Amino acid sequence: MPARQPPRGGTAATFAPPITEARRWLDGIEFPPDRPLLDVSQAAPMDPPPAALRQAIAEAALNDPGAHLYGPVLGMPELRAEIADQWSSAYGGAIRPEQVAITQGCNQAFCAAVSAIAAAGDEVILPTPWYFNHKMWLDMAGVRAVPLSTGANLLPEVQRAAALITPRTRAIVLVTPNNPTGLEYPAGLVAEVLALCRNHGIALILDETYRDFDGRDGAPHRLFADPDWGDTLIQLYSFSKAYRLTGHRVGALVAAEPIVAEVGKFLDTVAICANQLGQRAALWGLCNLAAWKADERAEILARRTAVETGFAALPGWDLMGAGAFFAWVRHPFAIDSTTLARRLVAEAGVLLPGAMFLPEADPGSRDQLRIAFANIGRQGLQTLFQRLAAFRP
Repeated sequence: MPARQPPRGGTAATFAPPITEARRWLDGIEFPPDRPLLDVSQAAPMDPPPAALRQAIAEAALNDPGAHLYGPVLGMPELRAEIADQWSSAYGGAIRPEQVAITQGCNQAFCAAVSAIAAAGDEVILPTPWYFNHKMWLDMAGVRAVPLSTGANLLPEVQRAAALITPRTRAIVLVTPNNPTGLEYPAGLVAEVLALCRNHGIALILDETYRDFDGRDGAPHRLFADPDWGDTLIQLYSFSKAYRLTGHRVGALVAAEPIVAEVGKFLDTVAICANQLGQRAALWGLCNLAAWKADERAEILARRTAVETGFAALPGWDLMGAGAFFAWVRHPFAIDSTTLARRLVAEAGVLLPGAMFLPEADPGSRDQLRIAFANIGRQGLQTLFQRLAAFRP
């Protein structure tokens, strides 16, 4: 028989899932009881949803026959209506249920948005450091990811973005609070990027997965207050972080109705509908967990303060950004970030990703790292700083 040919599909155009790759570094390593592994690699809640939400899920599973059937492609009408109502109130704008689609998590919302507006050979501008799954999907879709370097302050510059726009550009992507840097983009900056996109007839894809942990009071931007927001803006959201529904895979996309109609084609083809129990859980959370979510936000903000204090006292390390679930840091060692990350696993019992958030040619890939601190608590953060202070390459 002839030898099997190597993969040639779109997936071969991108790299392996980075978090999965990082976890392979654990193979063959035993962590003693007095120095257990500190996993700061992934920004996903490890605790289950609150008991009341789990009870609501259980009751839906037992008593709601529709929870086990296919549902509407664009999502439960009640959930779409609740998102439209709450978003309109929170952002001071006007959003209709017909402008909302429910997806299998926010990653799928991004894939659907790109599929609705871009084709192979087109371009999408991604600020760097970037969220690696965004880069991976663009690679697989044959859409060129155009890096927008953000420099030392980690904020995208509008003039620099404008210089990257070509006739093939279909969108600029912003993530705020940012993954991986944690930075909260100023409302004025987000508005300037929207204006730039509008002037060039391209979309602004605004990923607000971590908006529930933004440290600012009130709306983080006023884009929905513009009555013409739908001509440019596509907003993405996730229920995974705020309600700990990671395994239920529920996200949302808000856009003009023609875009939502195109998104529906993608959703019908890929998943038919989002998880039915997850949608019911998301709706219950929106209607009942405001106070609980506020407490979760307060705890994450307290951990951010602990991160800022800890790095200020850690010689040689530079905290470049912190917020939501993340810290973005510059390390002081004469080794590259991926080598350092692999050594930290074996020598310090700390798992974090290497240089997976930047293009290989970017100088920051040598000395910059992401730390996802949402799952280790303030005591775990103290242990992290002790181990980093004691590490000697």
